[in-house]
Amino acid sequence: MQNVVIIGAGNGGTAILRMLQEIEYLAVRAIVDIKTDAPGILLAKQMGITTDSDWRLLMDSSVDIIIDVTGSDSVFNSIRNAKPPNTVLVPGAVAKILSKSFEDKENLIKELQEQTYTHNLIFDSADDGMIVVNQNSQVIIFNKSAERITGVPAGEVIGKHIIEVIPTSRLPKVLVSQQVEANKEQILQNGLKIITTRVPMVNEMGMSIGAFAVFKDITRAVNLAEEITNLKSIQVMLEAIIQSSDEAISVVDEEGRGILINPAYTRLTGLKEEEVIGKPATADIYEGESMHMQVLKTRRTVRGAKMRVGPNRKEVIVNVAPVIVDGRLKGSVGVIHDMSEIENLTRELSRARQIIRTLEAKYSFEDIIGRSEEMELAIGQARLAAQTPATILLRGESGTGKELFAHAIHNASDRKFNKFVRVNCAALSETLLESELFGYEEGAFSGARRGGKRGLFEEANNGSIFLDEIGEISAGTQAKLLRVLQEREIMKVGATKAFPINVRVIAATNVNLEQAIKSGGFREDLYFRLNRMPIHISPLRSRKEDIEPLSTYLIQKLNQEYGRNIEGITPGALDKLKRYSWPGNVRELENILGRAMIFMKLHETWMEVKHLPDVIEAEQKKDFTSPFFGTERSKNLAQKVEEFETAIITQSLQQNAGNKTAAAKALGISIRNLYYKLEKYKIEDISVQ
Repeated sequence: MQNVVIIGAGNGGTAILRMLQEIEYLAVRAIVDIKTDAPGILLAKQMGITTDSDWRLLMDSSVDIIIDVTGSDSVFNSIRNAKPPNTVLVPGAVAKILSKSFEDKENLIKELQEQTYTHNLIFDSADDGMIVVNQNSQVIIFNKSAERITGVPAGEVIGKHIIEVIPTSRLPKVLVSQQVEANKEQILQNGLKIITTRVPMVNEMGMSIGAFAVFKDITRAVNLAEEITNLKSIQVMLEAIIQSSDEAISVVDEEGRGILINPAYTRLTGLKEEEVIGKPATADIYEGESMHMQVLKTRRTVRGAKMRVGPNRKEVIVNVAPVIVDGRLKGSVGVIHDMSEIENLTRELSRARQIIRTLEAKYSFEDIIGRSEEMELAIGQARLAAQTPATILLRGESGTGKELFAHAIHNASDRKFNKFVRVNCAALSETLLESELFGYEEGAFSGARRGGKRGLFEEANNGSIFLDEIGEISAGTQAKLLRVLQEREIMKVGATKAFPINVRVIAATNVNLEQAIKSGGFREDLYFRLNRMPIHISPLRSRKEDIEPLSTYLIQKLNQEYGRNIEGITPGALDKLKRYSWPGNVRELENILGRAMIFMKLHETWMEVKHLPDVIEAEQKKDFTSPFFGTERSKNLAQKVEEFETAIITQSLQQNAGNKTAAAKALGISIRNLYYKLEKYKIEDISVQ
């Protein structure tokens, strides 16, 4: 059974689908169209056949035949480039023409066989009038169609001279001349005009033993001529399509004799038509068994057979399929692929996979979801930073998307075609982190790999390295990292010579580095090196206008992961999400939406308030209404001003539901100045409802 995928579900694809359903050895696996209401899509759903909108999801080795009926050259080329090597790609026009051509050809062959070999069917059931006379011009056969056309019963005709029956008949003259008179017009006694062919019957001694005439109404003859003309046109078109194909194609009849090859076949094998047409299927084989003959014997498709063909001993892979019409074997068709071309493509694919493995930065700025002023500010800063070689420090709470920004910065920089290496500094011990970052020489420590090891900085040379959780590294590693940033060189563990590198460092942290400096946990000189281009990514509670687009994006993503079709979230549920403080930020939002989707019933398509976990509840607002803080006389004016600013800013955030942009406008200061004060007074983590 051959698996078939139809791409394009318009009228053409629908017709192909109906045709293939009648063929027992072909199974339509799926039909694809970007329009979900295309006629072929609707018909396939009725038949229980898989439908899809993206053909790329179906490109696997289980598909034997792909029929493209989109009519688009670009789609056809894309399918041809993406399809598995052993999958046959057939344009829809070819499939339709083949089906029509084979059907018409079978009908004509069947008619000829019936006329030639079946006496009763010819004379008793033929639609054409048939009259046979003996050597004396006496009528010996007068079929029913002759009765109908002439209006004379056979019983009144048999045994009579033909001139008595049809005075205008020329059968007596054909007996004498022994010459065929083909497609002659004749007027009968009833006034009907017919087209008749008169043929003498001559024995082996050259003597006339009779003659016969085959005739029909001229209207029927005209219809038959039109059908023959259409069949020839189809054959010409089919041959033109095959001749113009880039695939090498050969066709043999049921006896294994070549009947058709195309120019691509000649280019590949070096064999011309006179060397193949009419010759046995083995004529083109230099080494190997004829797959055409094997298919004709077994009636089963052969795929991926290796052999050598032609005088140049070309190494090829062949796919051969039987041509079966109405259960009868009519021949086989083979498609030949050049092994050298396949090997080149395989090498290119391997190279592409290698490039993909090294280019690990998966996201761009277009993947960052957010329309708040805070997020637009962060994205703008990141885009600017991407165009410079400066070290970048991404600051923000866990789950805000710092790694997403790191990916986007790398992909927007001039280093995007080089490696992007990610390191979670908090996940590695001090000893392991140092050897992973800088590498080590052979024998540097017990258990060291023979030949040493390249460090991650060396792996990222000419690219970017993302150091996540930079605030967690030890003092010793901090010193080495400072050397990398200052001198642009690394020293492997156990090495005596430095190694120059060119790496863009993108660091990220969710801790307060300034406080860590005061407590002695972080080097001040390293902080100044890292903090040249700081980018603050606001927590989700500070940019709640981003919750709606983020929810829409995350629901679409979760739909694909869970196989659901959730259309969106209701306003009530969205309002409930906006009232939550989101300590886990975007990561927690994705978790909450995923939990809600898991427990939704299959028929539910909108996420409502009842689906959200109980943890999403409005939090108690903190009371920051009193502007009077720190009345102790021991505090100076600067301290009291700081306390008062802290209270005013916190109160403004509370009144504006945590929206920093709105709070900044209410306070009459810029958003950048507000961020500075939030950082200065350490109030950015206060949850405001």
